[in-house]
Amino acid sequence: MKLRAPERLGRGFNLFWFGKSISNVGDRVTVFVVPTLMIFVLHASAFQVGIVAMAQYLGIPLLGPIAGVLVDRWDKRITLLVCDLVRLLAVGIIPLAYWLDFLSTPLLFCCVAAVSGATIFFNVGYLVAVPAVVEQQHLVRAYSRLEGSGSVAEVAGPSIAAALYSALGAASLLVDAASYLVSAACFRWMQPWGERTVAQGSVWQRLTLGFRLNWQDPVLRRVVLAAVTLNSGGPVFVTVLPVFAYRGLHVTVGVFGAAMSAGAVGALLGALVAPKISGRLGIGRTMAWSLLLHCLVGLGVLAAPALPAGPVIAVTMGCYGFFMSCINVCSAPARQSRMSAQHQGVMHAAFRTATWGVIPLAALAGGLSVSLLTGPLGVLDAARWTMVGGTLLAACSFLPALAVQSRMDAGLPKAADSVTELAEAAP
Repeated sequence: MKLRAPERLGRGFNLFWFGKSISNVGDRVTVFVVPTLMIFVLHASAFQVGIVAMAQYLGIPLLGPIAGVLVDRWDKRITLLVCDLVRLLAVGIIPLAYWLDFLSTPLLFCCVAAVSGATIFFNVGYLVAVPAVVEQQHLVRAYSRLEGSGSVAEVAGPSIAAALYSALGAASLLVDAASYLVSAACFRWMQPWGERTVAQGSVWQRLTLGFRLNWQDPVLRRVVLAAVTLNSGGPVFVTVLPVFAYRGLHVTVGVFGAAMSAGAVGALLGALVAPKISGRLGIGRTMAWSLLLHCLVGLGVLAAPALPAGPVIAVTMGCYGFFMSCINVCSAPARQSRMSAQHQGVMHAAFRTATWGVIPLAALAGGLSVSLLTGPLGVLDAARWTMVGGTLLAACSFLPALAVQSRMDAGLPKAADSVTELAEAAP
């Protein structure tokens, strides 16, 4: 008997997967090039790097709540297409500003913030798109493929970005702009899906409903608490890493790009094995232990400069990415299993707002901490201990996540089962 379903998830998913995979590579170029431009071209401080890193997530607390309400009402395929075009324009402005000699930290902040805003709407639609074009029993496999392609981008992206930056400078960002165009074309070729939802209640009722559903559901509440804790410390590590590498360890752009690419192989392996691990341990249990290990391996940065910087960064980020992929593969199916299709948009938007809304503050805190500690400690130790502090804080996410599997196994009623009552009770 030939079982084709696990391998063939449909034309709609394949187009979506291809477009998103291409844009993932472009994203890695921008994530790598923007702080590199700031450090080597604008000679920005660690605090300024933190400010722009904050802008990457600024749209979450500002637009996150309303995004879910609006995406539920809009044509979701067209929404994703428009988001890609907005991001194309925002990224394309950066090399243009460089050529015209008006590139600055405030301009980078505005461009990154615009990308962030469009990405908020894109991510809500993206999380609705997968269950709309893939059957429930194949969701983990679908997310595994998406994580796998994202991990491939993590592997190839930094090396590609380093090579492009060495050859083209700011013009390397045009690769990301072009990737958004490819992604938009894929959405244009997809068959219509995810029709507008006719939802009862006002915009305010729908907006507050998303937060109530996340908090009142016994599984979702613990996933939210774990994600908030993780995102309170993890972005500190990521924001400070380029400062740590370039200014603390004096790593070159090429070495840093190669180390990040080599290290991201772990993320690809994590995406490949996460379905098997979760099949044995359970989705909730796999997510909980992956959260703990994802954070603790970040302490590997303490091995530099006693050991060569490139291998230390590569190994640390490889383990870091492996467990992050396991978290991502398990998190979305766990949440979607607790929610009906009608309320996926508001649930995901509220979740993103609550859990990602702390990231701008964490990124800002990371940059500010390094700036304040550089005087007494020097930039290397300031970066090292700031990254360690963020990592230990993020590791506390393991505690609320421990209860997720037992709640799922207990078959507790979902908050979505009483959604009508919740909606009526909302002010």
